Amino acid sequence: MPELTWQKSTFSGGPQGECVYMAAAPDGTIRLRESDAPDTVLSTGPQGLARLLHHVRSTTAGHPTA
Repeated sequence: MPELTWQKSTFSGGPQGECVYMAAAPDGTIRLRESDAPDTVLSTGPQGLARLLHHVRSTTAGHPTA
């Protein structure tokens, strides 16, 4: 895997220091990883990430708002 430039989410850093990182891969996919398990990397396309973010934004404290 080529070297990726990881960026920490601006929403990361809760009380236990949980962090989510994202990187754009050369093949056009987006990679996601969590600070607790940096060797586990999820890969998605822009549409998949948009759907994930929409779901997260429409959920408050684990309860759907839509």
